[in-house]
Formats: sequence, C-alpha cells, structure tokens
Amino acid sequence: MARAIERIERDIEALKEAIRAIAIELQNAYASYLNTLGLAVRKQLILASYHLCTQGYPENFLHLSLNQRQQLQQAIRKSGQVAAEQLLACIKSDEAGLDKEEVEEEDKEVASSELLDTSNSQPLTTDTSNPIELAKWQQNLEEVTQEILKKVSHDANLLLQKSGVLPKKLPEPILAAAAAAASEASAEAMPGPPNLLNLVIEIENEQQSEDSGLTQIMAINLRLGEIEFADVALSSERRQIRSILVQLNKLGREYQKKHRERAIAEAEAAWRASWFE
Repeated sequence: MARAIERIERDIEALKEAIRAIAIELQNAYASYLNTLGLAVRKQLILASYHLCTQGYPENFLHLSLNQRQQLQQAIRKSGQVAAEQLLACIKSDEAGLDKEEVEEEDKEVASSELLDTSNSQPLTTDTSNPIELAKWQQNLEEVTQEILKKVSHDANLLLQKSGVLPKKLPEPILAAAAAAASEASAEAMPGPPNLLNLVIEIENEQQSEDSGLTQIMAINLRLGEIEFADVALSSERRQIRSILVQLNKLGREYQKKHRERAIAEAEAAWRASWFE
C-alpha cells in the first residue's frame, strides 16, 4: 500500500511539472495576445469614432472648428493608447510572479504570483502547479480585459459628448445602461458598423413629464468578439490560447483523478493501521 501511495505521489509531481510548463506557455500566449489586442483596440476605437462622427452625427461634427476636431481626434488616440498600456499591464504584473517562481523552483520552494482580482481589486495568490488556481487566473484575466474595453468605450463616449458630437441631452446613466444591455447580448451579432451601439430609446420630456419621445443614439461600444473578428493575427492568437486551455483542462482532470486516488489509498491505509481484532 505504501508503494502504491508513493507511485501516486510521483504521478502527481509529474502532473504538476507539466501544468507549470503549461502555465508558462499560457502566460506567454496571453502576453502576445494582449499586445496584439492593444494595437487592435487603438485601431478599432479610431474606426468606430470615425463612423460615429461621419455617419452617426455628421452635422454635429461639422459644427466643430478645425482645432476642436483635432483636439477630439488626439484625445481619442490618447484614450486608445491608455487602454493598450492597461492591457499590457495586466500580464506584466504576472510575469514578475512567474519569473520569481522559476527561481524558487530551483530552490524547491512553493512559488506564487500576484494578479489583479476584478471583484475586489485584491491580490490573488496563484499556484501555477494547481490547474484550478490557474483556471481562476485565466478567468480573471479575461474579466479584466472586458473591463478595460468597457472603460475605454465609456471614456470615448464622454469625450464625444463633451465635444458636442454626441447629444448632450443624453444623460451618462442612459449611455451606461445601453452599453450594459449590449454587453449582455455580446454573443449575438450587432447590426451596423462594428463596435458601435445603435439603439432607439425613450426619453421623458423634462418640462412635460407625461410626454416622452423616441431618440436614436449611436455610441462607441468596443466588443471583444468584433475586435477579434476584424484582426486575423488576433484571431490566430485566440485560437492558440484555446488550444492551450484544452491541454490544461485535460491535465486538470488527470490531476483531480490522481488526488482522488491518493485520498482513497491513504484512507485504506489508515483503516488498516487502526483496525484490530
């Protein structure tokens, strides 16, 4: 029985080593993906702003002076640059953690890394030999990415509204609610140009509360699916990530199976050790 437990322990250690290798591969894939995504976000933000200014609200855009248009365009480019830097920052903080782990692994110590938890913005310790923790890290990274896209969309809409392109009568909560509604249907194809929200909403008249009118609004709403669809390199890197996750899931199932086998073997040994006639 002791030999059986030792064999299971060796199998678990081999699985941990394989999972640690997958963790490094997954992080490298995400580092490349987020770098490419940052470039794509900058491009798609400019394209969405172009469509909104020239097709959504051309009259409002024409009312701006040359200087105002240039300032708006510069601010939009800056917003895209900030988003790209934030995307890279997501993975760079974790790279330091994995580098530290490689050093500690040489010393045969347990390694960990810190990453941002979007639910409470608190550090989350990740054991990269544990597939469950690694899956949580990956899910958290995806959530952070979505939050960054929401933030840059929101900031761009505020810029467009302050400049006078988007109607000022649209309160910010309405834009936020519309974007949230669109996010819930993110898996569905949106009509019209990509990364734009095009809705008809009902707004009450401030002077006559009983009266209301239908207003069509167009706003920027960067969506990950549409950004990936428009970028061949980004789509390819997403497929690579999915392939790595398939390997991780397979190792994860084997990891849990071996832990179950070890628990059973240890319980059987404990039963025999305590049993007496």
